[in-house]
Amino acid sequence: MKFINILLDGEEGLFKPKSLTPMQKLVLRFVVVSLVYYFFALFEGMLMRIMQVDASLMPADQYFGMLTAHPLVGIFGSTYSLVFGAFLFLVPYLMKKPLWSYKLGNLTYLFIAIGTLVFWTAGFLTHYSPLYTLYWPLPADFTQFNPLGGAFFITGIALVMVGTVFFVINIFATITYTPVGWEKQNGKKLLGSALGIDSVKNIFRKKQNRTEPLVSLPIAAVARGTVDVALNAGIILFTGVLILVYMVGHLMGYDLKNTAVDALLYKNWFWWGLDLIADGLVLIFVAGTWYLLAMLITGKELFMAKIARIALLVELVVSWTVWSHHLMSDQAQPGILKILSGELVTAFELITQGLAFFITLVTLWSARPLKMTNPLKFLLGGLLGFGLAVPAGIMQADIGLNRILHNTQWIIGPHVHVAILVGLTMTLYSAVYILFPIVTNGAKLHSQKLANVHFWCHLLGGIGMGAFMGMAGLHGMLRRTLYYEGEYNLYMILALLSGILLTVGFLAFFYNIVMSLGLKGVLQIFTPSKLDVNDIVPKTKE
Repeated sequence: MKFINILLDGEEGLFKPKSLTPMQKLVLRFVVVSLVYYFFALFEGMLMRIMQVDASLMPADQYFGMLTAHPLVGIFGSTYSLVFGAFLFLVPYLMKKPLWSYKLGNLTYLFIAIGTLVFWTAGFLTHYSPLYTLYWPLPADFTQFNPLGGAFFITGIALVMVGTVFFVINIFATITYTPVGWEKQNGKKLLGSALGIDSVKNIFRKKQNRTEPLVSLPIAAVARGTVDVALNAGIILFTGVLILVYMVGHLMGYDLKNTAVDALLYKNWFWWGLDLIADGLVLIFVAGTWYLLAMLITGKELFMAKIARIALLVELVVSWTVWSHHLMSDQAQPGILKILSGELVTAFELITQGLAFFITLVTLWSARPLKMTNPLKFLLGGLLGFGLAVPAGIMQADIGLNRILHNTQWIIGPHVHVAILVGLTMTLYSAVYILFPIVTNGAKLHSQKLANVHFWCHLLGGIGMGAFMGMAGLHGMLRRTLYYEGEYNLYMILALLSGILLTVGFLAFFYNIVMSLGLKGVLQIFTPSKLDVNDIVPKTKE
């Protein structure tokens, strides 16, 4: 009976959803949607892991359909939901003023949730599978793919991008606007501080004339990462519309095959937009999150905070210029872009991200001894993940090594999966564990043992999967390829076992959160709050 009560109402009845503000409920909705789509990506990822051991288990077109949707569900459906929800909560929370538009926040959550479901369903049912790169003219090749399925797939992506635009508007409006009844705030100066203009001006000022930033460092990181979010949304939305024109034209009986789209220009445009996620907003958002977590965990000011602000601005500029490392093996790509953008500027990311790594660790070190809490453990795991994945990426950004590594499992293993599963996801889990009592008014975590299982299974599973995929790649296993003779089964079986560890870790975490909230609590998150909609910043203890 006690178990049933906990299952329904949450651990020891401490979680009381009726007392939550609308903003707390909104961020919890984002978290629930994120976890659901993480399970989608995890489930399909495990199916593909099994197929890499035995490729005869399902049709190849089903495999490649999953391979197309899998990273997009993980990035847009899961990561975007969690990150956007957290930042829509943290920006007003740290600035101590209401979110500019609660309704727009709800629309962001709905558009991302619905859009992800649309493109995932289209891919799963119609096997639309030009892979996530969508290289031209593959997305509009109707001899291979169903144009109706493709139209729905691209429509889903477009819905996600519209929701992303809503997020961008909300973040910048919240930073700059003055709430009703408040003393007028200088929106231009707030925006300039968030984007780093004041930090740049201070470099050229005498010491006595330097000014203090108007916004905190985490707000600056969110703002600068959101610039890349905005650019990415515009580029991917435009690209989606371009592809959709071809598909709708074909469905209406118009042949647009002879319409000129330069394939190389398209690839550069597409990768510039897509790389704003991988090398822009991820690194900027992650660095800002590390800084915030380090300050919250230690209760201390960030080490070298002024340098950290400047580094975030440098990373923003660098993120606009590194896309060509994705095209270093493309024979038509100009050599100057391969060398400047692909090699030199990309190598600079080792400095900017390494600086964030160093600043975070020194901040933690300065506060020793620290209790090994869940946020601290997962933060250290996230640091380790990027410590492994970023150098792996820099290795690939060498013209010689790129010839060997580019189209192998090395790229997707030690670099992509370790960066996302260990570096990014463990950093986000750290944020979830530290924000959980804040957004639930002090709800108690159901089980510390399950949190420990979550940590070790996720850490070992993520690193193990990346390592074994990398070993297969070094022995010649290509990515985006099915093998029917079991040539790389040893490495794929070990990667599969690592994936099982990841699955166990996620299930432990999911069960822990649900038991902490209770099923009633989870359901009531999706009901309107009885509190005033303007009272969206939770009260903090004096």
